[in-house]
Amino acid sequence: MRFHILGLGPIGSLVAYHLRRALPRDHSITLIHRTQSQANAALARGGAIHIEQQGVVTTAAGFRSEVFEGIDPSAKSPRSREETKKSGGPEDIESLFITTKAHQTVPAVQRLLPRLSPNTTIVLLQNGMGVYEELVHDIFRNPEQRPHFILASNTHGAFRKHTDFVHAGVGEICFGIVPDPGGRSFEAGFEDPAIPRFERRPRLSDITPVTDDPAHARYSSLRGTVAALLLLEPLNVSWQPMSQIQTAMRRKLVANAVINPLTAIMGCRNGEVFTTNAAKRILQRVCQEASDAFAAQIKSDSRAWLGTLATEGVDTERVTIERLPRSLTRPALEKEVLRVAQATRGNISSMLSDVRLGRSTEIDFMNGYLLKLGSTYRVEMPATAMLLNLVKMRSAIPIDQTF
Repeated sequence: MRFHILGLGPIGSLVAYHLRRALPRDHSITLIHRTQSQANAALARGGAIHIEQQGVVTTAAGFRSEVFEGIDPSAKSPRSREETKKSGGPEDIESLFITTKAHQTVPAVQRLLPRLSPNTTIVLLQNGMGVYEELVHDIFRNPEQRPHFILASNTHGAFRKHTDFVHAGVGEICFGIVPDPGGRSFEAGFEDPAIPRFERRPRLSDITPVTDDPAHARYSSLRGTVAALLLLEPLNVSWQPMSQIQTAMRRKLVANAVINPLTAIMGCRNGEVFTTNAAKRILQRVCQEASDAFAAQIKSDSRAWLGTLATEGVDTERVTIERLPRSLTRPALEKEVLRVAQATRGNISSMLSDVRLGRSTEIDFMNGYLLKLGSTYRVEMPATAMLLNLVKMRSAIPIDQTF
């Protein structure tokens, strides 16, 4: 299989490193560099990724490399690059891991669109929520022509150290597969009534069996991508039902919607932000607003589902409807935010780093996503909105300059 990695920051490089160490060499892994100079610098270092963990540096090599525009930096002369373009240009993408900033995703996918197909698999491994919905709305409106999507939630901590990356906090990656528009159940193994509940496991064969599947070509890259993810044992990867992934992503979203804005506004590390009662009051209010919005969304979705069942003649009085998970209540969300702040206490948040460097932030995919939920389900969210507006002010006003 051919794997491509778009977004070569700490997390993208960490994933690429472990993919290369886990997969046989006949599976190519291509690093998509943003600029020609970045690609050339990577090639000058041997095209390897160096990861430091607990003071020990290890290396993964054997990557292919290309520039975002599609030029092959391994071509050693303008003439050979031109010959490469004439021979057909960049190859089609079978499996694409996206770890760019959320707001950069739609433009990036738009540029890669000629290389994508309905048989492609795209793994979204990013902060915030709403990226998948934006891709579907802006690019992949036709479900039958849409690539397969895997949504993943990451809790590993990593940062750049010169030309290396430090794996500072060991966490986990959990992922789920977006339901198939064609009706194939990728989660049948989680639901098989013939198997005792505690023994139920996801099965690659539910994606596509190795033989005797007329649609194998359609689902081959999805099976291969899931299989590759499950080989990343050092990253504690698990395949979970999409409902559980949604819960995990919502919990992470709230942590990001509190910690990132507050650290960006105050200019402090993650562990310093909740040292005052004022910050804790903001934490409580955002968590309450988020919990209320999630509860309203789940209630609305459950009502719509019951309505569909009723039109099909199902006795809905005996149907158990989904309720707000305990892990999305205000106390549970508060506890999770404080846990993340403590676990990453020495870190500078990505939002604070973006503000200091004058770059766009991911605030619209964090607090902005929550505000869209609130607007949709008529939940007032003043604290969440205030943080969003303060971050946008902080980004626009160059207060770090010396007067």
